[in-house]
Amino acid sequence: MKEFEPFLAKISQPDHQQRTKDVLLWINQTYPNLEPVIKWNQPMFTDHGTFIIGFSVSKKHLALSPETVTIKLFAQAIEQAGYSYTDNIVRINWDQEVDYQLLKKMIDFNIADKAEITQFWR
Repeated sequence: MKEFEPFLAKISQPDHQQRTKDVLLWINQTYPNLEPVIKWNQPMFTDHGTFIIGFSVSKKHLALSPETVTIKLFAQAIEQAGYSYTDNIVRINWDQEVDYQLLKKMIDFNIADKAEITQFWR
C-alpha cells in the first residue's frame, strides 16, 4: 500500500482520506493477489497486468471505476445501494456507507471476466 501513500497525502479532508484508505486497504487485504498501482495519478488494482478497478476522489464523493461493462451489469445493485453513476464511474458520497459486498461482486466479476485478457483495458 506504499504505492498509494502520495495519493492519500493529497486528500485534504482527514475523514475523506481515511475513508479512501479504508477502501483501498480492504481491497488489498481481501485480494492479496491484485497489484496496487498508480496510473494517471489514480490508485488502482490490476491482475496479471489488466485493469480491475480504479479510484478517484472529489469534494463530494469517492469514485470507483470498474469499467463500463461492469457498471452496466451491476446498475440495478448500484442504484439499490443509493449510489449515482455514469458509464465510467460509480459515486459514493462521503456521507454514504460503502457497500463492500457490492464492491466485492464487481471486483470478483472483473477478475473472472478478464482472466484471459492480456491488454490493460477490455
